[in-house]
Amino acid sequence: MKKRDPIFVTQPALPALDDFIPYLREIWDSRILTNGGSMHQRLERALCEYLGVAHVSLFCNGTQALITAIQAAGLEGEVITTPYSFVATAHSLLWNNLRPVFVDIDPDTLNLDPARIEAAITARTTAIMPVHCYGHPCDVRAIQQIAERHRLKVIYDAAHAFGVRDEAGSLLQHGDMAVLSFHATKVFSTFEGGAIVCRDEATKRHIDQLKNFGLSRDGSTVEFTGNNGKLSEVHAAFGLLQLQGLDQALAKRRLIDQRYRRGLAGVRGIRCIDGVGEALGNHAYFPILVGADYPLQRDQLFEHLAAHGINGRRYFQPLISSLPMYRQDPSSSADNLPVAHRMVEQVICLPIYPDLDHDSVDFIIELVAGAAA
Repeated sequence: MKKRDPIFVTQPALPALDDFIPYLREIWDSRILTNGGSMHQRLERALCEYLGVAHVSLFCNGTQALITAIQAAGLEGEVITTPYSFVATAHSLLWNNLRPVFVDIDPDTLNLDPARIEAAITARTTAIMPVHCYGHPCDVRAIQQIAERHRLKVIYDAAHAFGVRDEAGSLLQHGDMAVLSFHATKVFSTFEGGAIVCRDEATKRHIDQLKNFGLSRDGSTVEFTGNNGKLSEVHAAFGLLQLQGLDQALAKRRLIDQRYRRGLAGVRGIRCIDGVGEALGNHAYFPILVGADYPLQRDQLFEHLAAHGINGRRYFQPLISSLPMYRQDPSSSADNLPVAHRMVEQVICLPIYPDLDHDSVDFIIELVAGAAA
């Protein structure tokens, strides 16, 4: 089997430079480079329309958006969350002087397991922060019922879930707030960027004030301990351009997802995460689980792929709860998180992005299936 040029899990989608130039010229002529200029305002409106949500506040990155959402919610004490995510999820809690309390995940969805949440609730618990892992929806109804019983707020880390819908419409409508990432590797990108989706105008005004140092609306005084989370006009312009081709990009991702599933369906020991129905998901990632029936261990398959130029990702390894700043917490005990510890030793994310050609997908399938023959 011949070796090809390296293929990575994702690659940023770049529009034609000629299409971007008019946006840059408009920014240059306006002399407004940041701080809520016309591109920023246009992108917020466009995202509300595309996503089917009421209010969007743009940010310079998803992590700053998470930090600000938590601050805007006025949380204290403890927040229940998942150990199976990127570290920004838990870091945003620490930055707000909150204790992350880790709860195990569901073995089928890899999302926070609602059946385990209530046992972790204490008198100090003020919120739940689930993650729509790989863009697959959490059990939003079960989580909301728990939150209402215990008077807790819910903030979704929806970094992977841009454009995902359920039977009620946008997945981002669930919870008190949902936070997006627009990093270059995401389905929708502004190079770097992020956003908070919230339910009402008053919350949006407060969020917008917090991301601008806590300044009053007229700029005459500082009313809150805010930060600088603003998205520049150049980043917003790139987002407007990206949005134009997003439906086509998602359609290409869907076809790649289907091709992988067909090709891997009969491979012993390989399980594709079911996720969501075809018409609802964004196919942001393609994770597979390498089980005991597969001839190679997960790391051996990872190296086998890498030897042929396929750079998969063991995403998310290590677990957040295993990192030095978290591992001493009682909730980080491996006995408390058996499913997360098992899944993190099995997962590989295979490449998926709009420009990945079918020959390359078939090559990857052949590598995985061939090792099981």
